[in-house]
Amino acid sequence: MMLANFWFILVAVLFIGYFVLEGFDFGVGMLMPFLGRTHTGGDEQVAATDEVADPDKRRRVLLNTIGPVWDGNEVWLLTAGGALFAAFGGWYATMFTAFYLPLFIILIGLITRVVAIEWRGKINDPRWRKWCDIGIGLGSWIPAILWGVAFANVVRGLPIDADHQYTAGFFNLLNPYALLGGLTTLLVFLTHGAIFLGLKTSGVLQQDAMKYAKVLAIPTLVVAAAFLLWTQFAYGNGWTWIPVLIAAVAAVVMVAATQVQREGIAFAATCIAIAGTVATLFSVLFPNVLPSTTNPAWNLTIENTVSSNYTLTVMTWAAVIVTPVVICYQAWTYWVFRKRISVEQIPKPAGLPSLRVGE
Repeated sequence: MMLANFWFILVAVLFIGYFVLEGFDFGVGMLMPFLGRTHTGGDEQVAATDEVADPDKRRRVLLNTIGPVWDGNEVWLLTAGGALFAAFGGWYATMFTAFYLPLFIILIGLITRVVAIEWRGKINDPRWRKWCDIGIGLGSWIPAILWGVAFANVVRGLPIDADHQYTAGFFNLLNPYALLGGLTTLLVFLTHGAIFLGLKTSGVLQQDAMKYAKVLAIPTLVVAAAFLLWTQFAYGNGWTWIPVLIAAVAAVVMVAATQVQREGIAFAATCIAIAGTVATLFSVLFPNVLPSTTNPAWNLTIENTVSSNYTLTVMTWAAVIVTPVVICYQAWTYWVFRKRISVEQIPKPAGLPSLRVGE
C-alpha cells in the first residue's frame, strides 16, 4: 500500500502542477476579449500611443506572455492522465465513463485553443484573427468551468453500482456543489491570469491587467471560500483543515497584494491558493478515489483500484528518473522567458499573405 499511497499523492501533485500552470493560460485566454481592446483608463498622457490604440498588438502581447510555455503546461495533464491510467486503472475507467461527455467537451475546447493559438498569425486577415481569438476564448472558458464541475463531482461522489459502473446521466453532474466548483475554478483562473499578465507585461497593458485583478480578487475570495468551506464541512475531517487554511490564507494575501499592486506576491499567493484547493480535494477523498452515493460499500478506493505492485515499482523508477529532468527543463524555460513584454516590442505585420473566404 505504500506505493499505492505514493502514486495517489503523485497524481494529486501532477494535477496541482497542471492547474497552477495551465490556470493562468486559461485566464489569459479568457481575458483576451477584454484586455485586448483599446485602453479606456482615461490617461491623457498615453491616449495616442500604439499601446492604447492598437487592439491587435495588445492581443499579440497577451498571447506572447504564454507563447513559450502554454504547450509545456499541458504536459502536466497528459502526465496526470497517464499516471492515473497506469496506477489506478479502475478509477480511470469508472471516472472517464461517468465524465465522458464533459471530458470530451474539454478535449474539444483544448484542441480548438491549440489550433487557434498556432494558426492565428499564419494569415494577415482581421477576420481570420477574429475567429482565432474566438477559438482561444472558447477553448479557455469551457475547460475552466468544466474542470471545477468534474473535480467537485469526484469529491461528492457518483451513483456507482457494485460493479463500479456509473448508473446516472449527464445532468446528475450539474448539482449545486459541482456548479459552485465550476464557478470557483472559473474565477480563480481569471484572477490568476490577470495577475500573471500584471507580472509579465509593462506599461498601460500591465496597469489594465492589475485593474482587472483588483476587481476579480474579492469575488474570487468569496466564492472560493464558500466552496472550500462546503467541501470541508460536508466531506472533510480534522486534518483536512490544514490545506483549507493554507488556501484561505494565500487567497487573503492575494487580495491584499492586488490592492497595493504587488503582482509578484499576488501571483505566488494564487499559486499557493490553487495548490491548497486541489490538495484539499484529494485530501478529503483519501482513502477513497471515487465515492459511491448509492452505497458506501461500493466506493472506489485506492486499494480496490490500484495496479499490481510490479507495475507500480516500474513506474516509480521511471518517475524518479524522468520527473526531475522535466521539472528542471520547464523551470529553465520560465527563467529564459522571465522578462516583461510591452506593446512597443511587437512589430507591425510583415506582409503575410491575406486570404479571403473562398480563396
